[in-house]
Amino acid sequence: MDSTFVCQQLASALQSRQWMMATAESCTGGMIAARCTDLSGSSNWFERGFVTYSNAAKTELLGVPATLIALHGAVSEAVAQAMAQGAVQRSPVQASVAVTGIAGPNGGSADKPVGTVWLAWSVDGSLSSERVVFAGDRAHVREATVQYALQGLLSRLK
Repeated sequence: MDSTFVCQQLASALQSRQWMMATAESCTGGMIAARCTDLSGSSNWFERGFVTYSNAAKTELLGVPATLIALHGAVSEAVAQAMAQGAVQRSPVQASVAVTGIAGPNGGSADKPVGTVWLAWSVDGSLSSERVVFAGDRAHVREATVQYALQGLLSRLK
């Protein structure tokens, strides 16, 4: 599904509840927030985006414990969930999406190959997460992450 169409549906779902959303992004570098704010009127449902590319930024801006990153790695379920929770705790929002991953072409390992992305969503206090491994080059992994993140939030709002 086209991300513009998904954003339009997301906008409707959030506005019908009078909710706002935030993003917490690492590997996508703000692309999810950009896609949301491409829509006119997005200020009615999009509050803010956190681009926390470095581990220090995850800790400083979202409150992700440095010990959590050291223990599990930045690309992990625990960190993605902490990012999603941090975005909600540090913004006046009811919904958030967080992504952390290895877009490549470097940085992969046997446990976490290039294309590995952890996504987490917080919707009205309910936290969920998913690990996906996307194929393709850096641009494709990032774009696929944006699509998956937006679709995932929309499905959790329905």
